[in-house]
Amino acid sequence: MERAISLLGRSSSRTSEHLRDEPLLPSSEKPALRRPPISSFLGYCLYRRVVIWTILSLALVSIALLHASDVPVPDVVEYGKSKFSPGRPEAGGTTVVVTSEGDEAHGDGQDDGNDGVRPDHQNGDEEELTDDEKDQREFEQAVKNMPWLLFKHLDGYFHGLKALVRKPNHIPEYPNKTAYAPFPNPPISAHERMPRPYDPYQDINRAKTCYLDEENRISPPDIYAYDGLPQHMPDPALGSYDLFGIRDDVCFDRFGRYGPYGLGYDKLQGGTGVGTETESSGSDAIWAETGQINYNQVDWGKAQKTCSEANRHRLLEVDEQTEELPWSQEDRAGKKGRIAVVVRCYQGFKWTEAVILNFRAMVTELSLKSGGEYTVHLLLHVRDENLPVWADDVTAQRLLDSEIPAEFHSMVTFWSEMQMKLFYPGNFDDAIDNPSNTGVHGVYRSAHLPLQVFAMKNPEYEYFWNWEMDMRVMGNYYEILDRIGRWADDQPRELLWERNERYYIPEFHGSWDSFTQQVRLDSQSSGREPILGPVMFDGRQPLRQEQWGAPMLPESCSDGYDGEQCGVGEGADLVTLNPIFDIDGSGWVFANDVTGYGQPDSSPVPRRCSIVTAARLSRRLLLSMHEEVWRYRHTMFSEMFPATVALHHGLKAVYAPHPVYLDRAWQPLGSSIAAAFNGGENNSTSGRHSPFDLENEHIHKGASWYYHSEFPGLLWRRWLGYAQLDGRGQYGGRGGEGTTRGGNEEESLESSSGRLCLRSMLLHPIKHELPTD
Repeated sequence: MERAISLLGRSSSRTSEHLRDEPLLPSSEKPALRRPPISSFLGYCLYRRVVIWTILSLALVSIALLHASDVPVPDVVEYGKSKFSPGRPEAGGTTVVVTSEGDEAHGDGQDDGNDGVRPDHQNGDEEELTDDEKDQREFEQAVKNMPWLLFKHLDGYFHGLKALVRKPNHIPEYPNKTAYAPFPNPPISAHERMPRPYDPYQDINRAKTCYLDEENRISPPDIYAYDGLPQHMPDPALGSYDLFGIRDDVCFDRFGRYGPYGLGYDKLQGGTGVGTETESSGSDAIWAETGQINYNQVDWGKAQKTCSEANRHRLLEVDEQTEELPWSQEDRAGKKGRIAVVVRCYQGFKWTEAVILNFRAMVTELSLKSGGEYTVHLLLHVRDENLPVWADDVTAQRLLDSEIPAEFHSMVTFWSEMQMKLFYPGNFDDAIDNPSNTGVHGVYRSAHLPLQVFAMKNPEYEYFWNWEMDMRVMGNYYEILDRIGRWADDQPRELLWERNERYYIPEFHGSWDSFTQQVRLDSQSSGREPILGPVMFDGRQPLRQEQWGAPMLPESCSDGYDGEQCGVGEGADLVTLNPIFDIDGSGWVFANDVTGYGQPDSSPVPRRCSIVTAARLSRRLLLSMHEEVWRYRHTMFSEMFPATVALHHGLKAVYAPHPVYLDRAWQPLGSSIAAAFNGGENNSTSGRHSPFDLENEHIHKGASWYYHSEFPGLLWRRWLGYAQLDGRGQYGGRGGEGTTRGGNEEESLESSSGRLCLRSMLLHPIKHELPTD
């Protein structure tokens, strides 16, 4: 296998520098400053409760003695009767109603059947609360900050293959205007459904077939999907399938998704050795056409290179004289630009069989099945600065052997923070604020630096997807990334920044056209001038291309432009998977991690941010960021810098509202989600009351895509076939709580609906696979 490229190394966006010693989750996804949750003070630890209540009781006894009164010590806590209930989904209903004795509830929403009645315990000098009462009290306190704990959990995600129905017959558990979650279990069928090969590559023309092996004998396998969905599987609460043309009428079980890549058969046969311990009825159909492929000798880097070379006739190439890609339509001659998927890894990352399966899927679906449109790279962060990997091939090979599975060695590019100091030398100003207390060249604050250099050194790519090791696609990678990219390129620039700062909530906004019109109204009522081109501010510095007179806007946006056509068909310089919000007044913890733009007493620099660094960045944007850093020593926190540079220089940035699921039935339908997720200024995610405020981020805990969400990991492990605590409970229910559900024993029951089958969706973060990890 080819030795790793020794120019750059890979890092997990800011993730590889994990400040909390969590080797499975890069720290770029873990802000360093977090307020301890209530449970950390009043948790379920018996000793902690005994100590707290003992101290409190002694204090009350002391007060009673000081008063020298014959009156008995008052109750420590006087509950009365309280009832917590989420409002019904009728329009205008109250999102959450908290009533106490003597108050009237505004709505008759669902409840757990527990009124929270505390019986009187006036039996002597003092009273003690039962454990259940203490748990109830902690829950009441938690609900004040996290009212979504009152909403019912959704069960529809956990129905399986025996409950499949065709899309026209599918009734989602949520959102649902006529019935309220949780639903009873759906009927199950004894009829065994068969999966079919899933092909989202119909638009690929003139592509030559690529192979896994050097002898061109083993073709890349198809993944398999089932027609239909498990009855009552919820629909996404945020975002849309139809918007992008992603199919939502099929689902994927674990064998159809990963069986072609080695799930379900032994390592000696070239598989991963996992999946055989899970329920597997009917899974043999996956290997009926191809057999079980032996992956033991596959060199993925070489396979990608061979694939790209075989398809040179349809892919853009660098001009030998200019060393740049052609820009004019005439010079492009109908060829497709190439896209790099740069997956951020780090020294010490724990590879598992499931991670290997995911990587095989990524390379196969994005690169080999697309005829080389995409190439997957591993950018490895060398954290040990004493390793001479750039000086000695033996040391480099030892590092590869110890850190990366052999089949991926030829995909690796090294980088280190010390190396970034060589690319970006000089004295950088102190940041206005540095909450992480880390260096400006470090991965936690500046994960964009190695990506910038990677783009500079790889001129053959037009776009770069920045990706993380703890992300999963439940479906086909190519379908998700290709459709999102196409949609982003077709978005008009008019009111684009204003749309970017809002979640699209179909149950609240209706159609995309209705959403766009609402954004227009919100923008007009705000009194702010909409953003179209470059943003001017005190201290702004021009880029070379601006000094040379290069236009930053496309011809479709020239004088007298049609607002509906301005920017349509223009490649998006930045495509994000979360809203791009204005950080001013937002409460986002890293908002002032700004270097080189002036001091705190100077006028604030306009800034935008998108949480989670997974994004598609254009070569133009990355080289603009590169110039800002080396020329002006400007930089910002990793999630803020790309969007801010695009804002400053008039580049096209787009938030793609992909389908995001919630684990609970938020009520009232639509309005409760809008109030929380678009609760910022002018019904957006920006400014005061932003959902990205440190005090508000908890609303994402039950979302399928957010850096600290608890839901993706639970759903992922249940889908893999492992038993998990279901996160349910009498008092709200959170991750790591509840009853053990799923796994081989439950899925194999005659009364069970079988193994899970999920739609295409993005999941993040996935910290581990096995319940014991």
